[in-house]
Amino acid sequence: MLDALAQPAMADTATPTAATHSALYAPRLSLAACVRAYLSHSTLGADLAPAQRYNYFPAAPMCAIQWIILGASIVVQRGDERIHEAVPTQFFNGPHTAPIVSFNPGPVQGFMLVLTPDAVQAMTGVDMSQFVDRQVPLRQVFDATWQAMAQTVMDAPDDAVRIQLIEAFLEPRWAAVRSAAMPRADRYRLWAEGLALRAATSGMGQSLRQIERRIKAWAGLPLRDLRRFSHLEAAYFQVRQAQNSASFNWADAAADAGFADQAHLCRETRRITGLTPTELRRAIDEDECFWVYRIVR
Repeated sequence: MLDALAQPAMADTATPTAATHSALYAPRLSLAACVRAYLSHSTLGADLAPAQRYNYFPAAPMCAIQWIILGASIVVQRGDERIHEAVPTQFFNGPHTAPIVSFNPGPVQGFMLVLTPDAVQAMTGVDMSQFVDRQVPLRQVFDATWQAMAQTVMDAPDDAVRIQLIEAFLEPRWAAVRSAAMPRADRYRLWAEGLALRAATSGMGQSLRQIERRIKAWAGLPLRDLRRFSHLEAAYFQVRQAQNSASFNWADAAADAGFADQAHLCRETRRITGLTPTELRRAIDEDECFWVYRIVR
């Protein structure tokens, strides 16, 4: 069984099952620079083959609080490493530099709160660099007030109530630190540049090394990595919008998104997602396992 879980494979002919549920919710505007999004996913009642119970997550500079409300999940791959890590029912997911694959042994219902890491650092004082490429139980990161909020979310009857509970909890905490935190940004590029500007104008040290150290403490990753994510996100949305156009050109898409050339785009796409751009496009359209990509396109 462990061998099987350690060998995730894409099913070329698989199609998303109608009974599955995936949703992306935006935060209220006052939390836009703190909360990136809410993600909800359920396979309860869905007739999925084992090959369709995998979940492919890209590398990402964001962090998340995640709930496994019903069912179970096992992380089976991180980057190129085959692993077998049971996921807690409530856990914190730090920024990741490599894609992750998880497996659900049976039906599952999950909910995810995606947060900007420097907002978490501002509200809690947690050093985000300590959680890069790590998934840990919630209690290892947050105090009792956060843990109590997480339990109320776990017990909530639906997504709408979950979001209400989270935002009622975050609003006063974010308001207390918002003026000292990053400017509002709705894309990685603006978020990363805002973070760099805040690092350059904060604290006593103004050298490049001190600024880089400050950014890494806030966000967990150096600025050059954050910029890589922003370039790839720009290319992703451009490809999704233009992929059916007869005039679509990969080289132009790469250049417009800030990559040196098409080969550079392909290398970064594989590094972040584990797939080439062509493989990723096909998987998003055809494979249930890539539901995360579909709902953010």
